[in-house]
Amino acid sequence: GVIAYVAVLVAIPLLSLVEVGFADGASAFLARIGAPTARAALWLTTWTALLVGVSNVVLGTATAWVLVRYRLWGRSLLSALVDLPLAIPTLVAGVMLAVLYGPSSVAGDALSAFGVEVVFARPGILLALLFVTLPFVVRAVEPLLAEIDPAEEEAAIVLGAGPVRTFRTVFLPVILPAALSGGIRSVGRALGEFGSIVVIAGNVPGETLTAPVYVFGEIESGAPGAAAATSIGLLALALLLHGVAWAVEQRTGARGAS
Repeated sequence: GVIAYVAVLVAIPLLSLVEVGFADGASAFLARIGAPTARAALWLTTWTALLVGVSNVVLGTATAWVLVRYRLWGRSLLSALVDLPLAIPTLVAGVMLAVLYGPSSVAGDALSAFGVEVVFARPGILLALLFVTLPFVVRAVEPLLAEIDPAEEEAAIVLGAGPVRTFRTVFLPVILPAALSGGIRSVGRALGEFGSIVVIAGNVPGETLTAPVYVFGEIESGAPGAAAATSIGLLALALLLHGVAWAVEQRTGARGAS
């Protein structure tokens, strides 16, 4: 029963995708995925997702540090805001960002004065992806920081370690695997983001058209082969990231066991 359930939800759709993508042969698949618009969309999706993953590793770790180490006023509210992207539809997130940074908004006008366009431009894509992936690193690192014995930090300070060295020797070895794993999962999430991007990006081919939006457009245009080929490219990237995240988690578990 369980095998049939997983097969219906995962295996059969994946096999159908591969069948459609390669229905006209490998050469047609390569031609479709190598078309200028598809290639540009895949490249835009890949580098923005990677940039968001790296940013989340740094900023997400810093956010978790503040939540665990400081008893600030409004800390509970800050913690709730971290989970907000998981509670609202991503389409709503795109609308919120478009309203906040649109051409007729105060923030949009101020940024336009400096030549910075957010909505219908690549910065808008990055903002949307950062929003929807915010919780991944924070929630992965936060419990590990909370479990670190304060005596270890005190021992490092007594031995003469400064704040930077204390963080590097006491905290970083514990939280780094979780931060990397969360960052990788952020990349995977960003690769498939559609709802917020379709609102804020402008979807200009070769400029702001991401791969998920391109796939949607090809389906609407009656070109399932091109949509399937691009989807297979995204799927391959996602599976690669999943494997890397699994390897990081396994290595972390092995260290913990030893």
